[in-house]
Amino acid sequence: MLHIELKEPIETAFDASQVVSVTLCRDALDLSLANGVELTVRIVDPAEYVMSWRWGEAGMCIDTAPLHKTLGTFPNHLHTPDGRAVDDPVTEIGADPLRNVSTLISRLLEQPLLGFEA
Repeated sequence: MLHIELKEPIETAFDASQVVSVTLCRDALDLSLANGVELTVRIVDPAEYVMSWRWGEAGMCIDTAPLHKTLGTFPNHLHTPDGRAVDDPVTEIGADPLRNVSTLISRLLEQPLLGFEA
């Protein structure tokens, strides 16, 4: 299972001052970041994934559901705290899942709402 394969490399790449915990769930990885972000990663394969997170009251999500055909990053897209679907500024369809997850973690550590503050 892909999530099992991601757990150890994430724990190795990020120390406890960045990622507090990585928990393997039945169909996901739950991560707690040191800045209070709670991230859930569900990856079927490099082209099908959902990465959702909460920071305080705000929730966001990147997913690949093929719903927003007018976006430049179709099918992947970002759901902002105010409910909009916009181009995904973080992940890349077909990229190595570890790369996409690591990039998202790094970005969330710097800016939990990726500049989309409500």
